[in-house]
Amino acid sequence: MDIKKLKQLVHLLQSSDLTALELCEGDTRIRMERNGQASTLPKAALSALPSQPLSQSSPEPMEASLSLEQAGQAVDFNRLTEVKSPMVGVFYAAPSPDAGPYVRRGDKVKKGDVLCVIEAMKLLNEIVAETDGEIADICVQNGQVVEFSQTLFKLF
Repeated sequence: MDIKKLKQLVHLLQSSDLTALELCEGDTRIRMERNGQASTLPKAALSALPSQPLSQSSPEPMEASLSLEQAGQAVDFNRLTEVKSPMVGVFYAAPSPDAGPYVRRGDKVKKGDVLCVIEAMKLLNEIVAETDGEIADICVQNGQVVEFSQTLFKLF
């Protein structure tokens, strides 16, 4: 995917009522999001984009989530830490159905903070942060069945 095509996608996102845009092309996967309060993407986000075309030869799909809160600062997606599921089970973002989630996108977490619980064989297993960081993306939805080693969160 070349930079011109990426800039066109950013323009499409900012000039429409879309709040998210995802594109898969070969092994490359790009996801851009914006919250409902903002209407345009800052120009600083476009200047932070790489000037070289994205490589198609990477062994794993590239996953990126660009939110408006992060767009004003350069984010190195190569330094993302993935929190993966240690088991098969049901993902729960909150301790109970009427409680708020443990974490939201943009929250800062410290090593040992509870991120979610996974229910397996009627047992609730707390999943904790292994490093300090900020929640860049929540990759699963509440109540979703997750597989072993499936990415749950991305931290930077």
